Amino acid sequence: MSRRVFVMALMAPLIGLVLTQGEASAAPNFQMPFPCNQVWEGQTRTGHSPPNSVDFNRANDDGDPVVASAAGTVTRVANEGSTSYGRWVEIDHGSGWRTRYAHLSAQSVSVGQAVRIGQRIGSVGTTGGSTGPHLHYEQRLNGADQKITFNGSLIFYWGTRSYTSRNSCSTTVAGTVGTDSGAAVTIRSGPGTSYSAVGSVASGATVTISCQAKGETITGKYGTTNLWDKIGSGYISDAFVYTGSDGQVAPDC
Repeated sequence: MSRRVFVMALMAPLIGLVLTQGEASAAPNFQMPFPCNQVWEGQTRTGHSPPNSVDFNRANDDGDPVVASAAGTVTRVANEGSTSYGRWVEIDHGSGWRTRYAHLSAQSVSVGQAVRIGQRIGSVGTTGGSTGPHLHYEQRLNGADQKITFNGSLIFYWGTRSYTSRNSCSTTVAGTVGTDSGAAVTIRSGPGTSYSAVGSVASGATVTISCQAKGETITGKYGTTNLWDKIGSGYISDAFVYTGSDGQVAPDC
């Protein structure tokens, strides 16, 4: 064997290693597909399809929000009926990276839509081949499933562990207050009209939402919801706030 061939043979594994490290470095800083501070049990198992995917569960999770684990563009919003993924969503994050969210009870996005990290894309369900409510989640690179990382850390393989979401914990969301009559909206000390009034905000004002809580169901200009938005030290019903989404857009309070 010539010296050049010998050297190239020695370098081949290193070249492959460099390419693999380069691809890994392009991965987004994925976060859990749930609002900030929610705690979920994640299960990995060797017989899972695909093997590197994870199933998430928690008590009474049917209908819970599922959010984008990184910013990207929606590439699939599909329904496999009573088989496989059931209702599912796929998001393209660039550089060959995509995420999949399956067994959803509802999908909140459309193909071609740009989504931000932490934006609601659907709801936990039990569609497709599921035997109970849970979220099936995948991270894929160039079509192949990868071992999953959140906030730069690899999840546990193989078995079950408890994880706390840090998705969008340090971000705030802007919204515009609106009422049909143009009247101001009362700010409450808690998420309901039974809580004391602590101020008001004018219709047309822009507000910063630090977190959201579930409370009294209210009907307003932007629909009917039990979500309440914390602005400053008080709450207003999300039914009077336009954020561009009908679902939860900020962390849990």
